[in-house]
Amino acid sequence: MSSSSATLADYRAALTAPGALVPVLASALARLPIAMFSFATLLYVQRATGSFAIAGLVSAGALAGVSLGAVGQGRLMDRIGATRPLLGAAAVFALAGAGMVLAIETRQPTAVLVALAVLAGLTQPAMPGASRSLWSSLVPSGPRRDAAYSYEAISLEVFFILGPAIAALLILAPWPGTAVVVALSGMVAGSVVFAMSRPVRAQEPAPVGPSIGMLGAIARPGMRTVALASLGFGLVVGTVEVGVPAVTAAGGAPALGGVLLSAWSVTSVLAGVLYSMRPWPRPLHLRLPVLLALFALFVAAMALTGPTGSLPVLVVAMLLAGATITPQVTGHSMAVEIAAPRGTATEAFGWVVTAATLGLAAGQSVGGIAVEASGPPAAFLVGAAAGGVLAVTLWARRRTLAPETSTPAPELAEAR
Repeated sequence: MSSSSATLADYRAALTAPGALVPVLASALARLPIAMFSFATLLYVQRATGSFAIAGLVSAGALAGVSLGAVGQGRLMDRIGATRPLLGAAAVFALAGAGMVLAIETRQPTAVLVALAVLAGLTQPAMPGASRSLWSSLVPSGPRRDAAYSYEAISLEVFFILGPAIAALLILAPWPGTAVVVALSGMVAGSVVFAMSRPVRAQEPAPVGPSIGMLGAIARPGMRTVALASLGFGLVVGTVEVGVPAVTAAGGAPALGGVLLSAWSVTSVLAGVLYSMRPWPRPLHLRLPVLLALFALFVAAMALTGPTGSLPVLVVAMLLAGATITPQVTGHSMAVEIAAPRGTATEAFGWVVTAATLGLAAGQSVGGIAVEASGPPAAFLVGAAAGGVLAVTLWARRRTLAPETSTPAPELAEAR
């Protein structure tokens, strides 16, 4: 069970490990546009069609594709290595993305746009999982690997801050599809360079135990616990992403919503670095339910803004809630190391991504309904309630990630 703390020296040692430079830089190039691509597509389709409804359908199609593709690509990478799946996915993703741009420009029916968006999502290179799994062959287990996983979570959080901001700037270019093409190019180029780097090509798939079965990594109770933690995290975040703009609009400053969400992410990044040095609770199987419960509690406090939108209360509660974001994402990544059967690490992280994506979509949907029915504070209360229920569930399932129950099954031990 990983409960060690990471220092700045551990971060430096991980990022400067032999062979790490090229894949780290390529991974950054490929992951930076992940949030940028979906947001740029939304804005592009809305500009081209004049309809937020159509833009929302296309964006939802891409989201659905990503949630399915992450697991499938991850399982394939675990079986044959990352190089060939990433190269194949990058090629189809480039074609699907180009086809989507062409369909938008030629005013194709909505069904065509959605179908191409789903295909683009399915084949979007599963770089978060591929990048994370590479660290197991670059650095030894312990504080350095924990620091590497923390870097993955923190950097992805930074990319989710920068991506939409870059898309919003590029959408002002003479051609509104510029941001989509830039995002496509970055993901394809970064994925190809990462896939062709020496450490990735040299990485050999770990043998898979005979008891894995058709369900793969999610068959393990511990992995289902991690997926539930990621689902709860996504649900709470989704309701906040709806509730905050609703509060700022009610307060007469609609543009402030985006600023607050960006500040929320910045707080998350800073807290993530500090938390990784002295994590609490130290046992990982206790950390996941406690962090989700704190997250839900602080989001519930955001409901104290009231129906008219008290911005000072919102800001304080958001900053407190934001401090728990990256520690949770990092905890999910570390828990995969413990819960996933050997040979399924990339697929297992795909399940984490899928659960978070589905939770985010559900949280946004339910949050929007709550705002329409009862006002902005209702979105925070709904998110907090969902997070609280799942935190209790995680606590009840905590032993599935405890040291004495996270050891390999006898048949897996023999396979190792």
